[in-house]
Amino acid sequence: MSELRDLYQEVILDHYKRPRNQRRPAGANRDAQGHNPLCGDRVTISIELDGDRIKDVGFSGSGCAISTASTSMMTEAIKGKTVKEVEALFARFHHLVTSSDDPGPDVEALDKLAVFQGVREFPVRVKCATLAWHTLRAALEAKPDLISTE
Repeated sequence: MSELRDLYQEVILDHYKRPRNQRRPAGANRDAQGHNPLCGDRVTISIELDGDRIKDVGFSGSGCAISTASTSMMTEAIKGKTVKEVEALFARFHHLVTSSDDPGPDVEALDKLAVFQGVREFPVRVKCATLAWHTLRAALEAKPDLISTE
């Protein structure tokens, strides 16, 4: 179990130190901003939506290791997916980090995002892990308001 925990920490630290898709896509046609006042995380999610498919996605902002890693990994996971597929992924991820239930086969469906399973043990960190996801939903729904975890 210790080796698995070390691997999870390694993946999170890698995405924190070298975030993927930290940019605004040239063809971005939807943006949303999110803020976690408790931790100070701020993120802007920019997506290029082509019909109902996410053609490209990027982000800007700053945050703690959990927030940045979650955002980076989310952008990798959703590229090329339909809005419906992204909503299903959001539901699985949210369940993983907020529920005390065994996630069952959802863990496998989350692929690399499963590294965030341990976050549920630290409720204050759940907001860090889900900020980008809630902000993404706002971008998909073209909601102009600042998304807050409070």
